[in-house]
Amino acid sequence: MENGTVDQNGFFNHQVKLDTLIRLRWLAVAGQTVAILIVHYGFKFPMPIGYCYVLVAISAWLNVILKFRWPSSTRLPENGAAMQLAYDILQLGGLLYLTGGLGNPFAFLLLAPVMVSATALSARNTIFLAVLAGLIATILAAYRYPLPWFNGAIIDIPVLYLVGVWVSLICSMFFMATYALQIAKEARQLSDALAASDMVLAHQQHLSALDGLATAAAHELGTPLGTIYLTAKELATEFEPGDPLREDAELVYQQAQRCREILKKLTSLSSDTDQHFTKMPLTRMLDDIADANRGIGVHIDVVQIGEGAEPVGERNPGVQYGLGNLVENAVDFADAKVMITADWNDDEITVIISDDGPGFAPDILSNIGEPYVSRRGRSRGPLSTSGQSRKGAGEKGGGLGLGFFIAKTLLERSGARLVFGNKKTPEKGAVIEVRWPRSAMNFRDPNDIDLV
Repeated sequence: MENGTVDQNGFFNHQVKLDTLIRLRWLAVAGQTVAILIVHYGFKFPMPIGYCYVLVAISAWLNVILKFRWPSSTRLPENGAAMQLAYDILQLGGLLYLTGGLGNPFAFLLLAPVMVSATALSARNTIFLAVLAGLIATILAAYRYPLPWFNGAIIDIPVLYLVGVWVSLICSMFFMATYALQIAKEARQLSDALAASDMVLAHQQHLSALDGLATAAAHELGTPLGTIYLTAKELATEFEPGDPLREDAELVYQQAQRCREILKKLTSLSSDTDQHFTKMPLTRMLDDIADANRGIGVHIDVVQIGEGAEPVGERNPGVQYGLGNLVENAVDFADAKVMITADWNDDEITVIISDDGPGFAPDILSNIGEPYVSRRGRSRGPLSTSGQSRKGAGEKGGGLGLGFFIAKTLLERSGARLVFGNKKTPEKGAVIEVRWPRSAMNFRDPNDIDLV
């Protein structure tokens, strides 16, 4: 069921597609019509069939009006969807009132609109609908037409049985709605967090593309600029010294020469570092990540302990951003030192990020990597490596806790497995291990790649 949209920032809004509710109501209309026909004409049970048909017809006409009044793609605001579900509860309550109340075996269908709300709407509206359904169930327990039966016989349903049905409905509604609300909440949080990670990755990919765009622009501008450069140089020699036209020609020549130097730098940036940018050894990538986080009072070491040839592969913005996020958080909450260890063999590549901070808090460690898990107090990253604020750091209201989730999501997409933990006593600090199968990251032997 389509139960929401994503806003311009990539986050979830509580909305229900109108066509979804219309289809569900058509299903209810069909089911109610079949049940009435079978009970009245099949079993010959006497019942106020005229009133029943009126209630079913109202639902059918409501669907027809909604279908013609608004297009199928219309998404209802949350309160509008709640009002439609409230109508469905009232309509079903009216049918149950005419057909035996809580003695009717279809009374459990009162739960259906509440479950729809729990999966699609907020807790506030779900509670409202649950209270309404509970109120209808209470009224039906006391006031109702007799349950239709053979030869018009009146079945005297014991009060204790009706109370039991009422209690079972209320309890089922409470537990099922609570469970559905929790599952839907986690799904929405996951959707929001994945949207955020996709936005971050797209940003990194756009940055990666800028180098190619600069190269293309340099090549396109090179030919006309060369013509301007040569023409201005020749013109400058055609005029006598002191001639204002000579000064103008020399100015054009100088500016054209400056433009050529700029384009030369852009071209050399691509040719000299393009392979560095797209294909680089593992330790060089880690050095770049470490350099971006140095200079804020924490010493960062990059240590290489791998055996054999160092892995070299294509630059992956998702991997670099994910590792960079983990290193940034380690720096935020380290006391004095962060260590990045690169290890590899023929089968596996491992990057270990450790700090000397207070370490992960136990309650954070058990849920690390999940969206919206945070005790953040700093303004820098979304979630700390240690889950706690470093001494002397400026405090800020809690973040969304998306930092580790985004990093974990991006790294796992590359085939990595992440393990979070703390150093063994007496040492202190957090430790994160990121492991890939050597083939998963498309790393290749450096002898197979010509690096400039």
